[in-house]
Amino acid sequence: MKQAWSVPVIGLLLLTACSSAHPVLYPNGHFQSVGKEVAQQDIDACKQLAESSGAEEGGGGPGRVATKTAVGAGIGAAGGAVGGAISGAVGRGSMIGAASGAVWGLLSGIFSTVTGPAHPTQAYTNFVNRCLQEKGYEVTGWQ
Repeated sequence: MKQAWSVPVIGLLLLTACSSAHPVLYPNGHFQSVGKEVAQQDIDACKQLAESSGAEEGGGGPGRVATKTAVGAGIGAAGGAVGGAISGAVGRGSMIGAASGAVWGLLSGIFSTVTGPAHPTQAYTNFVNRCLQEKGYEVTGWQ
């Protein structure tokens, strides 16, 4: 039961990992006339339009964690195989190296994802910015 805390913590980390950057709108006359709720609906509509037009949000999130996990496993397996060859147990060394490398990759991927929002691709942000501008908003940046 000592590890009962790990399930909620991992769940929270995964939810945080899925959060993405969003545009910050300047409170111009249009923004003030429609309000935050309508502005958020317009942001969501522009994001959806960007994705349906082929601009991928990208920038990381779960994909970045998966990549770091796979890379960590590969590096760990290679390092373990070398260490195993020196000690005379190549198979066992590469298996231990792969497992420890995967754990390191997973943890570093989660940490890098949690430390800040994933930044979308330039094509995606440009698309969303233009869409919002055409609706009357002024985008000051993304965060």
